[in-house]
Amino acid sequence: MELNALLASQFVLPSIPKVLALLLSELERDEPDLKKISQLVSTDPALTTRLLQLSNSGFFKLSGKINSVSESLAILGLDHVRTMAAAAASGISIKAVPGLNLQKFWNYSLNVAKLSRSLAGMVRQNQQAAFTCGLIHAVGELAIHMGMPEEVAVLNREVPPLDLRRANAERMSFGFCYAQVGAGLAAKWKFPQAMVDALDHQHAPFEHDVYEPLAGLIHLATWRARAQEAGLSDHALAVTFPGPVGEVLGIDIDMVLQQDPFDWYQTTSNAPLQ
Repeated sequence: MELNALLASQFVLPSIPKVLALLLSELERDEPDLKKISQLVSTDPALTTRLLQLSNSGFFKLSGKINSVSESLAILGLDHVRTMAAAAASGISIKAVPGLNLQKFWNYSLNVAKLSRSLAGMVRQNQQAAFTCGLIHAVGELAIHMGMPEEVAVLNREVPPLDLRRANAERMSFGFCYAQVGAGLAAKWKFPQAMVDALDHQHAPFEHDVYEPLAGLIHLATWRARAQEAGLSDHALAVTFPGPVGEVLGIDIDMVLQQDPFDWYQTTSNAPLQ
């Protein structure tokens, strides 16, 4: 399938059932806690993309300006969030994406988001934008799996979805990878240009004439999260670390590996996402 055809496909990104249930419960309270609502939405890539899509729509005349959940909530208000949550709940039957372990994917995406935010703080970049980009950086992978199940099944047998080699493997097989798909969707949804560029360039930050620091941060966070998933040895970590990207940002391998972002979600629930 061509990239444009995939981007034109109609599909619904699946939400995390537990997060959605907690969000609906909070919204039903007489006085919902806005901070808790923001935290809950910020753990779910699908809910986050829906919220940003709505807040960046032409209706609010803020296209391309909103890049975080907290900003979106300040604009939309709870009525829009309730409508969004109800719509997501109506599609809760989507419990599986062929070839993708959703539990692992959701946990991985949140890990990248937290790492991106932490690294952004070290180099004085926008932490909210970094967290959002990290959280949704791989929605293109969801789209590929949902829109191209047969083609992706062949690739999955050779290179798993969260493998460090995945982006290159997709480019060799399809002519594009999850990064271009995610960027295409973000542009379609009127996300801020810096966010679109970061998603587009995240896999290879130096392939383009203009270097986007946010792309570099996502690149480093993705490397660490995928290396963690793979359980790489110290030698493998040293060999695979994207040194040139880190050098431009002033971040070395030890700085990346030492990041241990605070997981606020454990303060709201001790149960795993499911």
